[in-house]
Amino acid sequence: MVPSPTTQKTKGYQFGTFQGVFTPNILTILGVIMYLRFGWVLGQVGLPQTLFIVTLSTAITFLTALSISQMATNARMGVGGAYHIISRSLGPQAGAAIGIPLFLAQALSIAFYTAGFAESLGMMFPEYPVRTLGVIALGGITLIAYFSADIALKVQYVIMAAIALSLVSFFLGSPADVPVAADSSFLRLPFWAVFAVFFPAVTGILSGLSLSGDLKDPARSIPRGTIGAVLISYVIYMSIPLFLTGLGLSPSTLIEDAFVMQKVARWDILVMAGLWGATLSSAVGSILGAPRTLQALARDHVVPKFLSRGYGSKNEPHLALFLSALIGLSGILAGSLDSIATLLTMFFLTTYGLLNLSAAVEGMIQNPSW
Repeated sequence: MVPSPTTQKTKGYQFGTFQGVFTPNILTILGVIMYLRFGWVLGQVGLPQTLFIVTLSTAITFLTALSISQMATNARMGVGGAYHIISRSLGPQAGAAIGIPLFLAQALSIAFYTAGFAESLGMMFPEYPVRTLGVIALGGITLIAYFSADIALKVQYVIMAAIALSLVSFFLGSPADVPVAADSSFLRLPFWAVFAVFFPAVTGILSGLSLSGDLKDPARSIPRGTIGAVLISYVIYMSIPLFLTGLGLSPSTLIEDAFVMQKVARWDILVMAGLWGATLSSAVGSILGAPRTLQALARDHVVPKFLSRGYGSKNEPHLALFLSALIGLSGILAGSLDSIATLLTMFFLTTYGLLNLSAAVEGMIQNPSW
């Protein structure tokens, strides 16, 4: 059997579990929603439903992580991550049908995380338009990804430390510095609308999967790194609403103040550093993953072949990178944080559903390699 273009051996970075899977996954999960929208979710639906949203979202992600782990240990992994799994399990037609929406979701994720960074930066520099700040930030992360994915991932170790310190500062905080919003009537959104805004907070598992072609041992790294990131993030996500509820903050305050985590924290500068680090690292993870998905699509002739071209000894997809950045730029200029989040939920739920279907089909047909 002649290997398909996507599974042919390429000179990747040979990342290990921690650097290539766990780090991009956990930093994409602990991103903009945690810092800027968790209080809003809690204020909208209350503690019991917030915990249910977190559990339901994580359950979907965990089941998908198990499917990914099953595939990674039973099939040869190549460049393209989720697209590679689906196209090799369900056929090229199904792969193409989900591959393009998956790429668009990853490219829009760049806009989503960059817009979150710009929103937080705009609070400190109100004289600059938020979209302008977002465009500048997008240019910076594009340059980082262009010159070296290795540099981009090493920077994330510093960002992980910043996020850890921000969480420590938050859990040591108190509501003393949080201005109490006047009780006012506000429109409560239905449960599923709130779920749609929150769900992108748990979609980071595709960040490490998108780097599958750059892993030293995908069959070992993907299961360990993915499941570890899901479980650790679940503990953190369950702790935050419990802590906020214990502080006695009103629903109006939680809904109207997007920066409630910063104002609760013992040292607010640490939370801002964590927020900036998390949003930028999530954007970096997305801008590393989206071009590789597009590169795999091009190798399978789903999109124009020239987009498959790699550069340098590491086969970096520079052309696909620039197209991904262009789509991210369009999202920054056209959409709001909440509207992009809702769109991402639709794309990622579709992708997760097909990933789980792929695992089920392989099991039912009793593939000899399974």
